[in-house]
Amino acid sequence: MKNSIFLILSLIILSNSTCSVSKNNNSSYSYKFYQKGTASWYGPGFDGKKTASGEKFDMNKFTAAHRKLPFGTKVRVTNLNNGKSVIVRINDRGPFKKGRVIDLSKKAAEQIDLIKSGIAPVKIELAVKK
Repeated sequence: MKNSIFLILSLIILSNSTCSVSKNNNSSYSYKFYQKGTASWYGPGFDGKKTASGEKFDMNKFTAAHRKLPFGTKVRVTNLNNGKSVIVRINDRGPFKKGRVIDLSKKAAEQIDLIKSGIAPVKIELAVKK
């Protein structure tokens, strides 16, 4: 009986800890305002090509291009038209179109409903480890 209770409790604890941890769990970060501006997205024409950081661009990952932020910086990008946010890692340089502050990968743009409009006003916040 004791073994059964121990086993059940262990499974409950193990399943809860497994469910609460995910690949995109960013609860160990706080966010600090950095910039507002216009975001755009890029994908199919660049997929598989080398980024400015040297890694291959994968339009299905949560990445972005920014003119000045260091490679590897994580930022939260919030679409100011709908309030949806996504966390991306900077791995490329750009955008090179005047008036734009960040280019999101296709996957990131989908997350904040940016695909159809192509551009949107956004707020960029730096992810700071707690």
